[in-house]
Amino acid sequence: MGFLAVLALPLLLLGISGIIYIYQSVRWLLSKSAVQNKVVVITDAISGLGKECSRVFHTGGARLVLCGRTWEKLEALYDALISVADPSITYAPKLILMDISDVNCIQDVAKEILNCYGCVDILINNASMKVKGAVQSISLELDKKIMDANYFGPITLTKAILPSMISRRSGQIVLINSIQGKIGIPFRAAYAASKHAAVGFFDCLRAEMEEFDISVSTVNPTFICSYHRQPAPGNWEASIWKFFFRKVAYGVHPVEVAEEVLCTVSSKKQEVLIANPIPRAAVYIRTFFPEMFFAIVASGIREKLKTEEEN
Repeated sequence: MGFLAVLALPLLLLGISGIIYIYQSVRWLLSKSAVQNKVVVITDAISGLGKECSRVFHTGGARLVLCGRTWEKLEALYDALISVADPSITYAPKLILMDISDVNCIQDVAKEILNCYGCVDILINNASMKVKGAVQSISLELDKKIMDANYFGPITLTKAILPSMISRRSGQIVLINSIQGKIGIPFRAAYAASKHAAVGFFDCLRAEMEEFDISVSTVNPTFICSYHRQPAPGNWEASIWKFFFRKVAYGVHPVEVAEEVLCTVSSKKQEVLIANPIPRAAVYIRTFFPEMFFAIVASGIREKLKTEEEN
């Protein structure tokens, strides 16, 4: 009896793991089938996350329209997708030159996008620009540039595509945003402000588009790490604040985010937070215990300044 009891726990864990694996596999297959033959537009497709989104939607049989600022990189992405795909179940992507921060040109680019297939089923706003620095060191010109790339660019493209979706009473709009649209992190004021603005706009848009059967989703990952990024060395366990921001800095891999975007499109989930437990908890602390959150952040700033003085 004792032996069976000892054996029961590993078998139970193995069984649960098997069920989870089967569930995730079925969910993945259903997500891929949901985008088959759909016209999917991905902005900044040449970024790390953009490439992974292109890969998962392409293998799912979507008709891709890939947008990016550099034609050579778009062509390289096209070749990479075509070389590994089954031509019998995939479509050759369409390529569009677009700089999302150049708001004045987006209307013309939107017409070019719509001319590819006559409609857009899924618009994935992926483009983003980052900046880090103290508020007083960031020029107003750079603030405006960040807002153009992260806020005005995506909403201008969305507004240009929206009439086509409304007339068809069908479509999905996905904003790949950031956890910094939920909480502000020091030395990223311009970036956080643009992400907060985008969340506010798309939250309102979601409610307004419900009557037209158009779904709006926001995907909020923590920092999206590069393929080869390694954690910075140092005694990060020296304080709670450093431990918290170490978890934020580690971030998530582009593959993980791209697969979650695909699942979000399939399930039409309204909002997704992709984060480790620590930054996920920070969002809830900011909401329910704001004074505690502000105190933790303020202590981190004081500690950073003290470290700089010592060095």
